[in-house]
Amino acid sequence: MARAGIGDRVEGFHAVVAAVEAGRVTTLQIEQRRLNSEAYTSLAGRARATGARVEYVHDVRDRSLTSAPQGVIAECRPKPTTTLESAVDVTSPAALLVFDHLEDQRNLGAAVRSAVAAGFEAVVVPKHRSAPIGAAAFKAAAGTFETVALVEVSSIPEALRKLEKLGVWRVGLDGSGERSLFGFDLLTEPVAIVVGAEGKGLHRLTAERCDAIVRIPHAGPVESLNASVATALAVFEVSRARGWVS
Repeated sequence: MARAGIGDRVEGFHAVVAAVEAGRVTTLQIEQRRLNSEAYTSLAGRARATGARVEYVHDVRDRSLTSAPQGVIAECRPKPTTTLESAVDVTSPAALLVFDHLEDQRNLGAAVRSAVAAGFEAVVVPKHRSAPIGAAAFKAAAGTFETVALVEVSSIPEALRKLEKLGVWRVGLDGSGERSLFGFDLLTEPVAIVVGAEGKGLHRLTAERCDAIVRIPHAGPVESLNASVATALAVFEVSRARGWVS
């Protein structure tokens, strides 16, 4: 199981719906005024069917952890995690997204949402010195956190070493890369895309454990891209190279 905190509070309509469907919700709070919407009354019914307690309140914003909870908050059992070995087997060939200490929850959630849209089903995160995977991350992911195999590791460099033994190529995404992401030949092989922290990029030891460092070419005078935007470009390039999207 995940450590306490991963997904134990979920806010935002789509994120809460997904948590209900995953059977993780224990208590659901819905604003009374939202019951004019069939979508919210249906959500309440589905939550009860899974055994959750449903409470109707005047306003959830005074207890929310995000700026726009969309009238609904869910207390949940933590999202289960899995092993690195199991995550490698989720897709064939393997496609993992590895975060090297991303610091913004919303970037993390948005990146996971893009990864799922591109066909990735496994995400690796560090246990320490990174964004907490809390309500803001789950809301930004819009329910997609429920669909991915989530791996928590004590050390990203050590996880990359294990991935090498499992036959997975490690491709780091960094502005210092000599080769372009686009058309990179390893993307059709079992691969882990490694994304660094905002502004700081990949840590030295993480970069050393990668088989290749690639960059996203810029046409305009931009020093770097937002981490979630860069991740979206990378995962969709993998998807395009594999024929998952056209």
